Amino acid sequence: MGFTLILFLFLTIIVEPSISALVKQPPVLLNYHNGAILKGNITVNFLWYGHFTPSQRSIIVDFIHSLSSSSTPPPPSAASWWRTTSKYTSGGASSSLLLVGNQILDQNYSFGKSLKNAQLAALASKLGRVNSVNFVLTAADVAVDGFCMRCGTHGSTPGRTNRFVYAWVGNSETQCPGQCAWPFHQPVYGPQTRPLVAPNGDVGIDGVIINLATVLAGAVTNPFNNGYFQGSAAAPLEAVSACTGVFGSGAYPGYAGRVLVDQTTGASYNAHGVNGRKYLLPAMWDPQTSICSTLV
Repeated sequence: MGFTLILFLFLTIIVEPSISALVKQPPVLLNYHNGAILKGNITVNFLWYGHFTPSQRSIIVDFIHSLSSSSTPPPPSAASWWRTTSKYTSGGASSSLLLVGNQILDQNYSFGKSLKNAQLAALASKLGRVNSVNFVLTAADVAVDGFCMRCGTHGSTPGRTNRFVYAWVGNSETQCPGQCAWPFHQPVYGPQTRPLVAPNGDVGIDGVIINLATVLAGAVTNPFNNGYFQGSAAAPLEAVSACTGVFGSGAYPGYAGRVLVDQTTGASYNAHGVNGRKYLLPAMWDPQTSICSTLV
């Protein structure tokens, strides 16, 4: 079974900050279920399904490079966010270095513009299979089963041989930005706060970054559905999905938390990346402190 990402699990009533602060939230505890996790050199492969501009692809590829960059961008950095995954261990060293691998452009929509789940796995199978996560990224005009109820998923093929981990994230710019591109778009449900300005100037792609980060962390720490998660294995809360809606300190339903703001563009972000990029990354559960950790 693959991980199902439901981005918007917010309350459907408006809660005043002073009241919400008094509500006792159940503790987050991701248990380790004795399965394999991905570590070492992990290749991230991409199949771009539909039309993505070179600029859009560059934003996403730069994000992967940012997670394992040897350069030193100003803090807080995307690489420091990713280092939290090294605390998820199955015994022995668990640090991982992400490498961008194969990239395939499928601009002719080889399976049409409406995809089933099985077709996502078939597309991902065209990419590498050894210690990799194969991402299928679908363009804004591509429908996928369950899209908007989920913004991305990860899973693995069955069996012991030729098994590989795959993932999918869709560009929600025109289909459901209020669910899958929040906080860069007005939410469909819950408190109606003003949207933040997307750091890369593209609501759909900056939303993809949030969901890609969520799915990638889950794929590495729970690749075969027996790693780190809370709740049902059929619909688990994972490293980032356990912290849904939190981007900075002081977050509450409808408020992403205190984040940084670019004084020139007004864009909101909480992480620096390579090539001068800025990203807004979701909180990740820290197994050493058992809290949802934010960069700011």
